[in-house]
Amino acid sequence: MSGGESPSAKVRFGIVSDVHKDVMHDADDRLTRFIDHMQEAKPDFILQLGDFCTPIPQNLEFLAIWNRFSGPRYHVIGNHDMDGDREKGPDKKYDFTREQTMAFWGMPAPYYAFDQGGAHFVILDGNDPSPDQEPYYQFLGDEQLAWLERDLEATTLPTFLFCHQGLERSGGVANQEEARRLLEEANRKAGGHKVIACFSGHHHRDYLRPILGILHAKINSMSYYFLGSRFAHVRYNENVDRKYPTIKHTAPYRDPLYAVVTIDLRRGILEIAGTCSRFVGPSPWELGASREELDAPSLLPKISDRRVPFAC
Repeated sequence: MSGGESPSAKVRFGIVSDVHKDVMHDADDRLTRFIDHMQEAKPDFILQLGDFCTPIPQNLEFLAIWNRFSGPRYHVIGNHDMDGDREKGPDKKYDFTREQTMAFWGMPAPYYAFDQGGAHFVILDGNDPSPDQEPYYQFLGDEQLAWLERDLEATTLPTFLFCHQGLERSGGVANQEEARRLLEEANRKAGGHKVIACFSGHHHRDYLRPILGILHAKINSMSYYFLGSRFAHVRYNENVDRKYPTIKHTAPYRDPLYAVVTIDLRRGILEIAGTCSRFVGPSPWELGASREELDAPSLLPKISDRRVPFAC
Protein backbone atom coordinates (compact mmCIF):
# COMPACT_ATOMS: atom_id res chain seq x y z
CA MET A 1 0.00 0.00 0.00
CA SER A 2 1.35 3.43 -0.87
CA GLY A 3 0.23 7.04 -0.85
CA GLY A 4 -2.83 8.60 0.72
CA GLU A 5 -3.55 8.58 4.42
CA SER A 6 -1.15 6.62 6.63
CA PRO A 7 -2.79 3.42 7.84
CA SER A 8 -3.85 3.02 11.43
CA ALA A 9 -3.37 -0.40 12.97
CA LYS A 10 -7.05 -1.23 12.53
CA VAL A 11 -10.35 0.19 11.31
CA ARG A 12 -13.49 -1.02 13.06
CA PHE A 13 -17.10 -0.43 12.10
CA GLY A 14 -20.50 -1.67 13.16
CA ILE A 15 -22.74 -2.90 10.37
CA VAL A 16 -26.40 -3.82 10.13
CA SER A 17 -28.70 -4.59 7.22
CA ASP A 18 -32.39 -4.98 6.40
CA VAL A 19 -33.86 -3.83 9.70
CA HIS A 20 -37.21 -3.25 7.92
CA LYS A 21 -38.76 -0.79 10.32
CA ASP A 22 -41.90 -0.75 8.16
CA VAL A 23 -42.36 -4.52 8.53
CA MET A 24 -41.16 -5.43 12.04
CA HIS A 25 -43.21 -4.49 15.11
CA ASP A 26 -40.12 -4.43 17.34
CA ALA A 27 -37.68 -2.72 14.97
CA ASP A 28 -37.08 0.11 17.46
CA ASP A 29 -36.03 -2.34 20.17
CA ARG A 30 -33.75 -4.20 17.75
CA LEU A 31 -32.01 -1.04 16.61
CA THR A 32 -31.69 0.17 20.22
CA ARG A 33 -29.78 -2.98 21.15
CA PHE A 34 -27.39 -2.42 18.26
CA ILE A 35 -26.81 1.26 19.09
CA ASP A 36 -26.34 0.54 22.80
CA HIS A 37 -23.68 -2.02 21.89
CA MET A 38 -21.98 0.38 19.49
CA GLN A 39 -21.89 3.15 22.09
CA GLU A 40 -19.95 0.77 24.33
CA ALA A 41 -17.76 -0.76 21.60
CA LYS A 42 -16.92 2.65 20.08
CA PRO A 43 -16.13 1.61 16.49
CA ASP A 44 -14.79 4.19 14.06
CA PHE A 45 -18.19 4.41 12.37
CA ILE A 46 -21.47 2.55 11.88
CA LEU A 47 -23.20 1.74 8.61
CA GLN A 48 -26.59 0.37 7.60
CA LEU A 49 -26.90 -1.53 4.30
CA GLY A 50 -30.43 -0.52 3.32
CA ASP A 51 -34.06 -1.56 3.76
CA PHE A 52 -33.95 0.60 6.87
CA CYS A 53 -37.09 2.78 6.89
CA THR A 54 -39.26 4.86 4.60
CA PRO A 55 -39.33 8.67 4.94
CA ILE A 56 -42.57 9.01 6.91
CA PRO A 57 -43.17 10.95 10.15
CA GLN A 58 -43.94 7.73 12.06
CA ASN A 59 -40.30 6.69 11.54
CA LEU A 60 -38.67 9.77 13.09
CA GLU A 61 -38.30 8.10 16.49
CA PHE A 62 -36.67 5.08 14.84
CA LEU A 63 -34.23 7.34 13.00
CA ALA A 64 -33.47 9.16 16.26
CA ILE A 65 -32.27 5.86 17.75
CA TRP A 66 -29.75 5.51 14.92
CA ASN A 67 -28.62 9.10 15.38
CA ARG A 68 -27.81 8.49 19.05
CA PHE A 69 -24.48 6.98 18.00
CA SER A 70 -21.88 9.61 18.75
CA GLY A 71 -19.53 8.78 15.87
CA PRO A 72 -19.90 8.92 12.07
CA ARG A 73 -23.00 7.20 10.66
CA TYR A 74 -23.41 6.10 7.03
CA HIS A 75 -26.41 4.98 5.00
CA VAL A 76 -26.88 2.76 1.94
CA ILE A 77 -30.21 2.96 0.10
CA GLY A 78 -32.20 -0.28 -0.20
CA ASN A 79 -35.05 -1.04 -2.58
CA HIS A 80 -37.65 -0.96 0.21
CA ASP A 81 -36.61 2.44 1.55
CA MET A 82 -38.86 4.12 -1.02
CA ASP A 83 -41.76 1.70 -0.59
CA GLY A 84 -45.34 2.45 -1.45
CA ASP A 85 -48.51 1.73 0.47
CA ARG A 86 -49.40 -1.93 -0.12
CA GLU A 87 -53.04 -1.15 0.66
CA LYS A 88 -53.14 0.67 -2.66
CA GLY A 89 -52.52 -2.60 -4.45
CA PRO A 90 -49.89 -5.33 -4.87
CA ASP A 91 -48.18 -3.50 -7.74
CA LYS A 92 -47.64 -0.31 -5.76
CA LYS A 93 -43.85 -0.30 -5.46
CA TYR A 94 -42.65 3.25 -4.82
CA ASP A 95 -44.39 6.12 -3.07
CA PHE A 96 -41.18 8.04 -2.40
CA THR A 97 -38.17 9.19 -4.41
CA ARG A 98 -34.56 8.48 -3.54
CA GLU A 99 -34.19 12.20 -2.88
CA GLN A 100 -36.94 12.10 -0.25
CA THR A 101 -35.35 9.15 1.52
CA MET A 102 -31.90 10.72 1.35
CA ALA A 103 -33.18 13.97 2.83
CA PHE A 104 -34.99 12.10 5.62
CA TRP A 105 -31.84 10.19 6.57
CA GLY A 106 -29.41 13.07 5.98
CA MET A 107 -27.46 11.35 3.18
CA PRO A 108 -25.09 13.55 1.15
CA ALA A 109 -25.70 11.69 -2.13
CA PRO A 110 -27.05 8.33 -3.34
CA TYR A 111 -23.46 7.13 -3.85
CA TYR A 112 -20.33 8.59 -2.28
CA ALA A 113 -16.97 7.69 -0.71
CA PHE A 114 -14.89 8.49 2.36
CA ASP A 115 -11.53 7.61 3.89
CA GLN A 116 -11.01 6.28 7.40
CA GLY A 117 -7.81 5.14 9.06
CA GLY A 118 -5.91 4.49 5.85
CA ALA A 119 -8.73 2.69 4.03
CA HIS A 120 -11.14 3.90 1.35
CA PHE A 121 -14.87 3.16 1.66
CA VAL A 122 -17.35 3.39 -1.23
CA ILE A 123 -21.14 3.54 -0.90
CA LEU A 124 -23.04 2.42 -4.00
CA ASP A 125 -26.72 2.80 -4.91
CA GLY A 126 -28.15 -0.30 -6.56
CA ASN A 127 -31.49 1.36 -7.33
CA ASP A 128 -30.73 3.18 -10.58
CA PRO A 129 -33.56 2.95 -13.14
CA SER A 130 -33.08 0.39 -15.88
CA PRO A 131 -35.02 0.13 -19.17
CA ASP A 132 -35.07 -3.65 -18.79
CA GLN A 133 -36.62 -3.73 -15.30
CA GLU A 134 -39.80 -2.80 -13.55
CA PRO A 135 -39.57 -1.47 -10.01
CA TYR A 136 -37.91 -2.64 -7.96
CA TYR A 137 -34.89 -1.51 -9.95
CA GLN A 138 -31.59 -3.31 -9.24
CA PHE A 139 -29.04 -1.58 -11.40
CA LEU A 140 -25.90 0.56 -11.42
CA GLY A 141 -26.38 3.18 -14.13
CA ASP A 142 -23.72 4.46 -16.53
CA GLU A 143 -23.23 7.69 -14.61
CA GLN A 144 -22.65 5.84 -11.34
CA LEU A 145 -20.27 3.34 -12.93
CA ALA A 146 -18.28 6.17 -14.51
CA TRP A 147 -18.09 7.87 -11.10
CA LEU A 148 -16.94 4.60 -9.50
CA GLU A 149 -14.21 4.15 -12.10
CA ARG A 150 -12.93 7.70 -11.45
CA ASP A 151 -13.11 7.19 -7.69
CA LEU A 152 -11.09 3.99 -7.82
CA GLU A 153 -8.48 5.60 -10.03
CA ALA A 154 -8.15 8.53 -7.63
CA THR A 155 -7.35 6.49 -4.50
CA THR A 156 -4.29 4.44 -3.64
CA LEU A 157 -5.84 3.08 -0.45
CA PRO A 158 -7.24 -0.42 0.10
CA THR A 159 -10.90 -0.13 -0.82
CA PHE A 160 -14.09 -1.61 0.61
CA LEU A 161 -17.49 -1.26 -1.08
CA PHE A 162 -21.06 -1.36 0.21
CA CYS A 163 -24.22 -1.86 -1.85
CA HIS A 164 -27.64 -3.05 -0.74
CA GLN A 165 -27.98 -5.45 -3.68
CA GLY A 166 -24.96 -7.69 -4.08
CA LEU A 167 -22.55 -8.12 -6.98
CA GLU A 168 -22.17 -11.90 -6.60
CA ARG A 169 -25.48 -13.73 -7.13
CA SER A 170 -28.73 -13.76 -9.07
CA GLY A 171 -31.31 -11.39 -7.67
CA GLY A 172 -28.63 -8.81 -6.94
CA VAL A 173 -27.47 -5.93 -9.13
CA ALA A 174 -28.61 -6.81 -12.66
CA ASN A 175 -25.39 -5.63 -14.31
CA GLN A 176 -23.16 -7.08 -11.60
CA GLU A 177 -20.72 -8.64 -14.06
CA GLU A 178 -20.02 -5.24 -15.59
CA ALA A 179 -19.46 -3.80 -12.12
CA ARG A 180 -17.17 -6.68 -11.09
CA ARG A 181 -15.08 -6.22 -14.25
CA LEU A 182 -14.58 -2.59 -13.26
CA LEU A 183 -13.36 -3.64 -9.79
CA GLU A 184 -11.11 -6.33 -11.24
CA GLU A 185 -9.63 -3.83 -13.69
CA ALA A 186 -8.88 -1.45 -10.82
CA ASN A 187 -6.94 -4.25 -9.15
CA ARG A 188 -5.08 -5.05 -12.34
CA LYS A 189 -4.07 -1.42 -12.84
CA ALA A 190 -2.91 -1.21 -9.22
CA GLY A 191 -0.69 -4.23 -9.75
CA GLY A 192 -2.23 -6.09 -6.86
CA HIS A 193 -5.22 -5.83 -4.61
CA LYS A 194 -6.81 -2.40 -4.29
CA VAL A 195 -10.44 -3.53 -3.99
CA ILE A 196 -10.54 -5.90 -1.03
CA ALA A 197 -14.20 -6.59 -0.26
CA CYS A 198 -17.81 -5.79 -1.16
CA PHE A 199 -20.47 -5.90 1.56
CA SER A 200 -24.17 -6.28 0.72
CA GLY A 201 -27.50 -7.18 2.29
CA HIS A 202 -30.84 -7.63 0.47
CA HIS A 203 -30.94 -11.44 0.40
CA HIS A 204 -31.18 -11.94 4.19
CA ARG A 205 -28.39 -14.52 4.05
CA ASP A 206 -25.12 -15.34 5.78
CA TYR A 207 -22.06 -16.13 3.66
CA LEU A 208 -18.74 -14.88 2.28
CA ARG A 209 -17.67 -15.68 -1.28
CA PRO A 210 -14.34 -14.79 -2.91
CA ILE A 211 -14.53 -13.99 -6.62
CA LEU A 212 -11.26 -13.35 -8.48
CA GLY A 213 -9.52 -12.11 -5.37
CA ILE A 214 -12.35 -9.90 -4.07
CA LEU A 215 -14.31 -10.93 -0.97
CA HIS A 216 -18.10 -10.64 -1.21
CA ALA A 217 -19.59 -10.57 2.28
CA LYS A 218 -23.35 -11.01 2.69
CA ILE A 219 -24.69 -9.40 5.87
CA ASN A 220 -27.86 -11.05 7.14
CA SER A 221 -31.01 -9.10 7.97
CA MET A 222 -31.26 -7.79 11.50
CA SER A 223 -34.85 -9.04 11.62
CA TYR A 224 -36.02 -11.98 9.49
CA TYR A 225 -35.97 -14.15 6.39
CA PHE A 226 -38.91 -13.64 4.02
CA LEU A 227 -40.74 -16.91 3.21
CA GLY A 228 -43.87 -15.66 1.43
CA SER A 229 -47.53 -16.58 1.69
CA ARG A 230 -46.91 -20.28 1.07
CA PHE A 231 -45.48 -20.63 4.58
CA ALA A 232 -47.58 -17.99 6.37
CA HIS A 233 -47.64 -18.52 10.14
CA VAL A 234 -48.64 -16.20 12.99
CA ARG A 235 -45.32 -15.74 14.80
CA TYR A 236 -46.20 -13.49 17.72
CA ASN A 237 -49.91 -12.91 18.40
CA GLU A 238 -53.08 -11.85 16.63
CA ASN A 239 -52.66 -8.21 17.65
CA VAL A 240 -49.19 -7.97 16.11
CA ASP A 241 -50.44 -9.81 13.05
CA ARG A 242 -53.24 -7.30 12.51
CA LYS A 243 -50.94 -4.27 12.82
CA TYR A 244 -48.00 -5.80 10.91
CA PRO A 245 -49.54 -8.27 8.44
CA THR A 246 -46.29 -8.99 6.58
CA ILE A 247 -44.62 -10.61 9.60
CA LYS A 248 -46.59 -13.85 9.22
CA HIS A 249 -44.90 -14.30 5.83
CA THR A 250 -41.44 -14.20 7.44
CA ALA A 251 -39.28 -16.33 9.70
CA PRO A 252 -38.23 -13.70 12.27
CA TYR A 253 -35.06 -13.87 14.32
CA ARG A 254 -35.59 -13.73 18.06
CA ASP A 255 -32.61 -11.42 18.61
CA PRO A 256 -31.28 -8.63 16.38
CA LEU A 257 -28.43 -9.62 14.08
CA TYR A 258 -25.52 -7.27 13.44
CA ALA A 259 -21.74 -7.38 13.26
CA VAL A 260 -18.56 -5.52 14.09
CA VAL A 261 -16.03 -5.62 11.26
CA THR A 262 -12.33 -5.11 11.97
CA ILE A 263 -9.91 -4.43 9.13
CA ASP A 264 -6.30 -5.00 10.15
CA LEU A 265 -4.49 -3.08 7.42
CA ARG A 266 -0.99 -3.92 8.60
CA ARG A 267 -1.52 -7.67 8.86
CA GLY A 268 -4.05 -7.95 6.01
CA ILE A 269 -6.87 -9.57 7.96
CA LEU A 270 -10.63 -8.98 7.74
CA GLU A 271 -12.56 -10.05 10.82
CA ILE A 272 -16.35 -10.18 11.17
CA ALA A 273 -17.67 -10.60 14.71
CA GLY A 274 -21.30 -11.52 14.24
CA THR A 275 -24.32 -12.34 16.38
CA CYS A 276 -26.44 -15.49 16.64
CA SER A 277 -30.12 -16.03 17.34
CA ARG A 278 -32.87 -18.52 16.58
CA PHE A 279 -36.16 -18.38 14.69
CA VAL A 280 -39.29 -17.13 16.41
CA GLY A 281 -41.67 -20.07 16.14
CA PRO A 282 -41.11 -22.90 13.64
CA SER A 283 -38.13 -22.86 11.30
CA PRO A 284 -38.70 -22.83 7.52
CA TRP A 285 -37.94 -26.57 7.50
CA GLU A 286 -40.54 -27.29 10.18
CA LEU A 287 -43.10 -25.53 7.97
CA GLY A 288 -42.23 -27.83 5.07
CA ALA A 289 -39.81 -25.65 3.12
CA SER A 290 -37.28 -27.54 1.02
CA ARG A 291 -33.67 -27.13 2.11
CA GLU A 292 -32.58 -27.37 -1.53
CA GLU A 293 -35.12 -24.80 -2.70
CA LEU A 294 -34.08 -22.26 -0.07
CA ASP A 295 -30.32 -22.96 -0.21
CA ALA A 296 -30.22 -24.03 3.42
CA PRO A 297 -26.49 -23.54 4.18
CA SER A 298 -26.80 -19.73 4.07
CA LEU A 299 -30.31 -19.44 5.56
CA LEU A 300 -29.39 -19.15 9.21
CA PRO A 301 -30.51 -16.87 12.08
CA LYS A 302 -26.96 -15.59 12.48
CA ILE A 303 -24.08 -13.54 11.12
CA SER A 304 -21.10 -15.84 11.28
CA ASP A 305 -17.77 -14.96 12.85
CA ARG A 306 -15.11 -14.88 10.14
CA ARG A 307 -11.37 -14.20 9.95
CA VAL A 308 -10.09 -13.91 6.39
CA PRO A 309 -6.63 -12.84 5.16
CA PHE A 310 -6.36 -10.42 2.26
CA ALA A 311 -3.50 -9.01 0.18
CA CYS A 312 -2.92 -5.27 0.29
